[in-house]
Amino acid sequence: MLFSQIILQWYAKHKRNLPWRGTKDPYKIWLSEIMLQQTRVAQGTPYYIKFLETFPTVHDLARAPESEVLKLWQGLGYYSRARNLHATARKISNDFNGQFPGSHAELLKLKGIGDYTASAIASICFGEAQPVLDGNVFRVLARYFGDERPINDNRSHSHFKQLAKAVMDVKNIRDYNQGIMEFGAIQCVPKSPNCPECPLNNGCLALAQKKVMELPVKLKKQGVKKRYFNYLVPLAPGEDGAYNTVIQQRRGRGIWQHLWEFPLLESEGQISLKALLERLPEALNLGIMPKVYLYNQQPIVHKLTHQHLHTRFWILKIHGPLDKAIPFADLEAYAMPVLMAEFIKTFKI
Repeated sequence: MLFSQIILQWYAKHKRNLPWRGTKDPYKIWLSEIMLQQTRVAQGTPYYIKFLETFPTVHDLARAPESEVLKLWQGLGYYSRARNLHATARKISNDFNGQFPGSHAELLKLKGIGDYTASAIASICFGEAQPVLDGNVFRVLARYFGDERPINDNRSHSHFKQLAKAVMDVKNIRDYNQGIMEFGAIQCVPKSPNCPECPLNNGCLALAQKKVMELPVKLKKQGVKKRYFNYLVPLAPGEDGAYNTVIQQRRGRGIWQHLWEFPLLESEGQISLKALLERLPEALNLGIMPKVYLYNQQPIVHKLTHQHLHTRFWILKIHGPLDKAIPFADLEAYAMPVLMAEFIKTFKI
């Protein structure tokens, strides 16, 4: 039996009941594909459902302010995905009257849509015979063909794309592409795959050569950078007795672009109270010296792909007015990194 037929039969029997299955609506497929990049299905599904409830159409997403989109995205990480999603929604709504381009080549021209996403949308929604290559498909192909080329090397991409193209089912590309991605997600899994019951085991070279756990090959990641974040949490009593505070929006091209945070001092390592007080004017123009104490003795280590943020929150009690202050209770309305949102949720004034 052909590789593609095995995948299709397996998919018909084992596919999961996911909310974006059973639709050819490119808006819904696009949304699911963008959300599930770097995100597990179990984590991404509630976000997908909430997004569709809030923005049922691409026009609704296009009309929304970026702050609302980022707030709904909060917790998914990789916020550039949300900003690109919003920009592309506006282009499709304004320039294409809400209609997605129907080909892989045209989809590639949209912001935030790369080869994989364009292939998924083109094949699932429009029936274009384009092979998909996500992490799951790379793993299935590398193991089945016993291929030791590193899958995270750009030079290997065209080779694996040709492999994917050679075994795909052109006539039923929609189910086939979803099937091979699903196969990698729940059958040919990274750790401890159930090879004895795998329908591809007769032709799998990795199994025959006892290299299942050695494949796929990946180049070593670049070293993880350590950064030391000191967040300053100003607290001043407001007219109603509740506390006010100050936050700012991140600018530039670094992490968490356009999200809100407390004033930040970044240091070379863990900073002392004395050194922090000397640097306070860099981040805040208070006019008066606050009473400062460290909220968390042990830094919170927030792990991103290529950097670990060793984070401390310093509480600044201020007896006087704060410039551009907002009620502390209103912070939940702002789109923030999950690190910040968790602190606000647990902090007791």
